[in-house]
Formats: sequence, structure tokens, C-alpha cells
Amino acid sequence: MYRIPRFCLPALLVASLFPVQGVAQTAPKLDVPYVPTPEPVVARMLEMANVQPEDHVVDLGSGDGRIAIASVKDRGAKSALGVDLNPERIEEAEANAQKAGVADKVTFEQGDLFKKDISDANVLTMYLLPRVNMQLRPVILEEMEPGTRIVSHAFSMEDWEADQTDVVDGRYIYLWIVPAKVQGQWQVKNGEQAFTLDLAQTFQNVRGEATVNGRPSTVEGKLDGERLHFTLGEQQFIGIVDGDEIKAVSEGGAVADWSATRS
Repeated sequence: MYRIPRFCLPALLVASLFPVQGVAQTAPKLDVPYVPTPEPVVARMLEMANVQPEDHVVDLGSGDGRIAIASVKDRGAKSALGVDLNPERIEEAEANAQKAGVADKVTFEQGDLFKKDISDANVLTMYLLPRVNMQLRPVILEEMEPGTRIVSHAFSMEDWEADQTDVVDGRYIYLWIVPAKVQGQWQVKNGEQAFTLDLAQTFQNVRGEATVNGRPSTVEGKLDGERLHFTLGEQQFIGIVDGDEIKAVSEGGAVADWSATRS
């Protein structure tokens, strides 16, 4: 029996999810096999994303619906949506949701994932090609809320370093947490002290300079969604970013009485 090489499978999967440009797509021609994500990988993806009862999960290229279904059935998510181009997969996924008893919380849509508004997802899952991940990356960073968890089976997003990586049965899984936007100049109040903080941001990594009493000091930090952590000298600062404001989180030995406003 002829076996499709493993390295071809992701490409074949994605070919079934996206229409060919310039070709009428009223009934997409699907002449490649569907390659589902193995169940142990599904379980670990949802575990890494820490899917919770308040979460809405969106699965891009949802196939037979196993990730969307498991997010509700196994992890207790309040709702899930699967998006796939293949109408046969949509039918199969809907039947599987019925069998699993979660059809009231899991829905499936046939369509182009690039045209789907995914901004309401708390968790986004996908098994796509690197170029597709890179096409989605600007949408994820610009339109999704800070703290949204992104999980990808098999493929990374190049220079956007994953917050967590794991390997299950030889298959890579990547997790990113959408970072808040902190680049710019901030006016910080630390008790009775005030200073200026100039931050530059590369995804979740933050570097910059603080000017305290006219003297510059280097700042290094990291974002975990909307949670900012940085060091200034020997002091640790932790805060929650809310638009143009940061409010202190009192934790461990971190500075407790500080806040910041973007200029």
C-alpha cells in the first residue's frame, strides 16, 4: 500500500483548507487526504492553552472537529467554533459533536479562515503551514486581545518565539500568549518618586531605559499577555497593562506602590 511521506502531510492538509486563487469555489475540489491531529497531541494542545470554563475556543482548519469538541467535552470550555473549507469535514464534525453530546456548545463553519473574524477567541488552535501561520500572525497580534492563547501543532511563527514548546510522540506543539502593547514613553509613579520609562517591544520581550532623577538606567522585561514584568536596578516591577495605563501587582518582593501612564 502506498504511504504518503510524513513531511507531505501538513501540506496536503492545508491544500484541502484553502481555495486556489482564481478558481471558482462553489464546490471546492478536494483531492488530497485529510490528516487529523492525533488525540494525545490534541489533549496536550488544550492543556498547554489552559482551556477554562470561561473560554471560547476557535480551531482553524477544524477537520473532523476533534479539537473544538475536546475543548468543550474534556476541558469544559463554554463554547467552540471550528472553521474548515471542506464541506464534508463540516458534516463529519457536526455529526461528531452530536455524538459527543456537545452540539449545543460547538459549531462549525465552512469558509476561508482568512475571512473569519477570530478576535473573540480566548484560545486559538491550528495545524497549518509556516507560511499560513505567518499570514495569520499580524491578525493575531493586532486584532486579538492580550492574553489570548495561540496553540499550533507542528509549526512555529519564525522570530515570534513561543512562550512554551513541547513534543508529543515526535510532534512539536507551540504556545504563544498575545502580548499587550507597551512600546512608547511612560510616566511612572512609585510612591512619592516619579520617573520616565521609554520602552521598546519585540513581541513579548521588552527593553528600554528609565530616567530617574536625571540618570538613565537600563530596563529589561517580558510580557505574559497583559502582565508586564521588568527589572530596574535591583527592583522588580510587576503590573497589569490596560491600554495606556499600568497598575501594580503586589507579588513576592515586587514593588507594590507604583503605576504608569503612557505619554
